[in-house]
Amino acid sequence: MSRQRSWKWITVNMRKTLSLTLIGTVAGAGVIAICIGAAAGCGRAGDSSPSVSADTPPPAAVVQVRRTPLSNTLSIAGEFIPYQEVELHAKVAGYIRSISVDIGDRVHKGQVLAVLEIPELVAQLQEAGAGVRHSQEEITHAQNEVSRAEADHAALHAAATRLRQASEARPGLIAEQELDDATAKDRSSEAQVDAAKSALSASRQQLEVSQADQQHYAALSEYSRITAPFDGVVTWRYADTGSLIQAGTSNISSLPVVKLSQVNVLRLRIPVPESLAASVRDGEPAEIHVKATDKRFTGKVMRSTDSLDRSTRTMQVEVDVPNKDYKLTPGMYADVSLRVQNDPNALTLPLQAISRGADKTTVLLVNSQDHVEEREIRTGIEGSDRIQVLSGLNEGDRVIVGNLSKYRPGQHVDPKLSTMADEKYVAEQGAQ
Repeated sequence: MSRQRSWKWITVNMRKTLSLTLIGTVAGAGVIAICIGAAAGCGRAGDSSPSVSADTPPPAAVVQVRRTPLSNTLSIAGEFIPYQEVELHAKVAGYIRSISVDIGDRVHKGQVLAVLEIPELVAQLQEAGAGVRHSQEEITHAQNEVSRAEADHAALHAAATRLRQASEARPGLIAEQELDDATAKDRSSEAQVDAAKSALSASRQQLEVSQADQQHYAALSEYSRITAPFDGVVTWRYADTGSLIQAGTSNISSLPVVKLSQVNVLRLRIPVPESLAASVRDGEPAEIHVKATDKRFTGKVMRSTDSLDRSTRTMQVEVDVPNKDYKLTPGMYADVSLRVQNDPNALTLPLQAISRGADKTTVLLVNSQDHVEEREIRTGIEGSDRIQVLSGLNEGDRVIVGNLSKYRPGQHVDPKLSTMADEKYVAEQGAQ
């Protein structure tokens, strides 16, 4: 019995194990089938995604080519210099009798700054005056000689005429010798009248010479007073009372009396680089900031050299700056913003819309069919964020802005007008 029970127990257990094995196998197959079905479904979903991407064009941010004011600004440092500056020399040599100014004094045009002592010039002026008076006396004497010669000529001419008439009325009454003597005296007196008139003319010419000498020494005498040629400030004084001043026209290196500068108006001199020299025009506005006084004001270009300095390759440009309160001094520096290029109606694009190559500049144009075209353009004025288009585009054309490497010519895109670009354009127009 024990043996039979054992075999029965073994048989029952084997049946249970086989059943569990079969159940596990069926469950596993179901799981595998579910996974395969899921994988098949996932595969179908993945296959549908590329089809949607190919049919939908990628978006592209675009801006329109617009007309806006555009300028190029040059920021550079300039130096203030006097509007006029001169060292005043003496025209004639002499000792300084008095000097009435010192450094820092403000003077007016025509004001006497110093007076020279020149004794020999006084004597020369007196001599010239005496020469004029002598010439005047000579003229009076010559005039009297002319009157006497004319009277003698009139008497002799009348006598000769009467003798000639009497001889014609009664031939043989007057001897021929007497007639010849009367005619000779008449002609001689006429020549004396001409000589007296010539002497009178020479005396008058001598008077002119004497008067010229007098004017010469009188002018030199005026140079003994050193006067201010314009309103200004005495910036240096070279001589004192009693100093011997040489004539400024001599070959000797003469010492000036004072240096005078006009500072109620200053010149702001600006070195413009060679690349921008041709763009600077008279009348262009300039924004000026003086750091020393923290003063800001606006000026305009008044003049330029129209030539380059060969050592620095720059062109000197000047802005006149009023300085009535004398708060600006020569030698100060100022930061100048100079508009060197300007077009109030330029065809422009943002700088982010262009691509620069080795020999050309291009943009990606979106045509009316929303396809990308590569278009070569020629540019002009370049501002801080926009650039002028001279050729290659028309107003209203759409071009891609930013991330240009994502797009290629011929590609179909979905253009989206850049809101940021439009807002900036509206702001620029409002500021104008």
